Amino acid sequence: MMPSSFFFTMKHTLFLLAALVAASAPSVSAQDTDEPKLEFSPTGRLLLDGALYASPDKEAFKDGLAISEIRLGTKAKYGKWDAKIDIGYAYGKVGLKDIYVQYNYDEANFLRAGSFIHHYGLQSTTNASMKISYDQPTAESAFTTARLLGAMYVHSADKYLATVSAHVEPQSVILTPNQLGQQGYGVLTRLVAHPVHTGGNVVQFGISGGFASPNTSGDNKGHNVFTFAANFPTQVDKVKALDATMDNAMNLWKFSPELLLSTGPVALEAQYYFNRVNFRNNLHSFTGMGAYAMLRGLLTGGAYRYSVSDACLATPSKGECELVLGYSYTTLNDKKAQYIEDGRVFSGIYGGNANTLSATLNYYINKYMLARLNYTYMHTFNNATFNTDLNIFQVRLQFLF
Repeated sequence: MMPSSFFFTMKHTLFLLAALVAASAPSVSAQDTDEPKLEFSPTGRLLLDGALYASPDKEAFKDGLAISEIRLGTKAKYGKWDAKIDIGYAYGKVGLKDIYVQYNYDEANFLRAGSFIHHYGLQSTTNASMKISYDQPTAESAFTTARLLGAMYVHSADKYLATVSAHVEPQSVILTPNQLGQQGYGVLTRLVAHPVHTGGNVVQFGISGGFASPNTSGDNKGHNVFTFAANFPTQVDKVKALDATMDNAMNLWKFSPELLLSTGPVALEAQYYFNRVNFRNNLHSFTGMGAYAMLRGLLTGGAYRYSVSDACLATPSKGECELVLGYSYTTLNDKKAQYIEDGRVFSGIYGGNANTLSATLNYYINKYMLARLNYTYMHTFNNATFNTDLNIFQVRLQFLF
């Protein structure tokens, strides 16, 4: 028999989803012709995944099928104002996704406030379901947070894009400030130049940077923690591959250069991550690094299109088939970094290293449906808890609107 909490969760989930659908119905109230119309449109997502695993650690990885995510939401538009509410359901848990209000000054400038993905490198321009390599690179998973509560200003011009964000710590979406003790905070920026983006050719380079104060420790011991972690790149089994949690932290500084080159049906995307955590008590700082590169090509011909507003390649059109080859390296090991345990100072933080190779075939069935076939090999090593080799064979069918 299923626990009552399951039915409680499902009951409230269905209520929320029904409310969103109802809210998406067109408004029929009379409005002054000079007034902008309040417009609603529903949004949704369904991801179906299947995976086979080959690894020496057979107990950690089990073949299977999964509904890895369901989402339902609504978008609203009123003149220069936009809003979005997006709720997700996966593995028995309901979670808030994109929840924001946005004011559009003009076609090149907007201000957004709420919980959403802030600009920080190329990967921040797509959500989880639209990653061309099936799952996002391990380095991206380890060093970034998907959504943050805060505000972001974006200026998008013909030859460049500039963004700046202010945010609070990730737990602020589910915990109040008094539960946190205090809210950690941070700032982010992304600066991109794209001098060439016409005629099927794209040249883009840029850099992102950020600063953050520590997060809550979760044990009523104050705000002094940073955590870098990443799962193995599969949604059927949830297994942590890398993990470095450090306390006694003072602040975090990070930067990430990016590169995008494209000509006709071929494109190259790359990004590097540098993260420096400074500690109190004159302890030696921790440095975590990573990088990825992806070579992508349209097998059905044509040329990649470009999205100036997001500073990235646009999603290929229906009927197109794409092959993506990727490599990612991540290290959460720093033998010089120091920490305190039982009143003594020790050297060496070992969250693990990872090499990841992947090949992904993406078929854009139509405007709303997409199929992915992926092979990934991941090698984790110098990890204090878990070293292994994993071969992943996975397939996904997704429906988005």
